[in-house]
Amino acid sequence: MPGTEKNSIQRLKILYLYKIMLEQTDELHPITMSEIINQLKLCGISAERKALYQDIEALCTFGLDIKQLKGNTSGYYVASREFELPELKLLADAVTSSRFLTEKKSNELLKKIEGLSSIYEAKQIHRQVFVSNRVKAMNERIYINVDTIHRAISEGKQISFKYFDYDIQKKKKYRDGFRVCSPYALTWNDERYYLLAYYEKYNRITNFRIDRMEAVTILEDACVPKPDNFNVAEYMNSTFSMFSGESRDVKLRFSNDLINPVLDRFGKDITIVPDGDENFTVHVKVKAEAPFFAWLFQFGKKAKIVEPEELKTKYMVHLNEVLETMK
Repeated sequence: MPGTEKNSIQRLKILYLYKIMLEQTDELHPITMSEIINQLKLCGISAERKALYQDIEALCTFGLDIKQLKGNTSGYYVASREFELPELKLLADAVTSSRFLTEKKSNELLKKIEGLSSIYEAKQIHRQVFVSNRVKAMNERIYINVDTIHRAISEGKQISFKYFDYDIQKKKKYRDGFRVCSPYALTWNDERYYLLAYYEKYNRITNFRIDRMEAVTILEDACVPKPDNFNVAEYMNSTFSMFSGESRDVKLRFSNDLINPVLDRFGKDITIVPDGDENFTVHVKVKAEAPFFAWLFQFGKKAKIVEPEELKTKYMVHLNEVLETMK
């Protein structure tokens, strides 16, 4: 090997050492000095113990948390990382359960998450996740859509996109033309990613499924200003299954034993008013569509719409229509 090339490889020694420590060590798997020398040799680098001691000290000064284990099991290991194993497991779980990510993209991200740990901890992450045969998105460009929408929100620009549904042959069926809207926020609901935006056609804020969007493009036109009273959390609390529609004030009555699901649904900021010894009432904003009725119905006679009267009528009509299908 020419001297110049050999010297060039030797200068990479500390970088290879950094890589070896991160990939091949953790608290349960220290590496001995002899093993380090052998690993470097596989990379075409010769190293002496004295120089390696200095290199390890340099990496510690740089910020890599290397500890030395002494005793029956001696060696060096990386004691802490930017992401600890429990944090990586949480990220892996989130990626696995995210329906808006395709199976292919989920596996790609899981591989990268595993790369943030040692090869031994990566096996723990790999064992605990299961992606195959999960109900996942079919649109490979979701993560690109998300990035484009984030940039549009940051720049205060409108976007255009094609929106589609699937037919019974599972083929895409595009809705007419390109849609143009003013993006306000992205939200994750019921394992799906949604865009909250002002849509001029409806003259109100509505939502779009990110995995049903294609050809997302940032326009030069500025966004329609967000209403001063628009609150994402309040909007989400009033929404059931992300159905679009106008939010309206309603009064609901619940049995006291339903306090937990009510707080889970509407948040802890709502005012709870006792109604006798066994019930309570709340005033909340909801989108009074079929998903809201389905949520209310699960509680049977323990939940009731108190007002407005026309909403009670709408609920009863909805229930009667369902009963008709059972005949």
